[in-house]
Amino acid sequence: MVADRRELLGFAGVGLLAYAVDLGLFTCLRGPAGLGPLTAKTLSFVAGCSVAYAGNALGTYRHLGRPRGLRPLTVFFAVNAAGAAVQLLCLAVSHYGLGLTSQRADTVSGAGIGMLLGTILRFWGTRTLVFRAAAGSGDRSGSWNGTNGGRVGSWTG
Repeated sequence: MVADRRELLGFAGVGLLAYAVDLGLFTCLRGPAGLGPLTAKTLSFVAGCSVAYAGNALGTYRHLGRPRGLRPLTVFFAVNAAGAAVQLLCLAVSHYGLGLTSQRADTVSGAGIGMLLGTILRFWGTRTLVFRAAAGSGDRSGSWNGTNGGRVGSWTG
């Protein structure tokens, strides 16, 4: 259970740092740099994802070994894009589907519920799809908690 708590706290800490980078860079690019909102958000999202990937690879999941090649980075960005899509979907359903159009409703649905659901997806995807593949080189079996995921005797792992 301690390893689970450390993993969750490490993931949360890295996520907060990445969020701060995303928000700070977006604010600078949108304000003083004068970029448009979509360009600024795209650049800040890529920067935030890069910080999150490095933090998780070098910190949270370092015990699994460093991921090799372009595949883990690509999957990580895809998982984060899916998390962002969940946030946008929550906002769209609330705002356009349910007609809850106030600033408070948008904040609760996008930054509250959407962020929570997106973070759950990111946590699952990061531990299952990105850093699990790197675990084959270590003495752990490849799942997030060191077990073989119930596949006793399976030729697949």
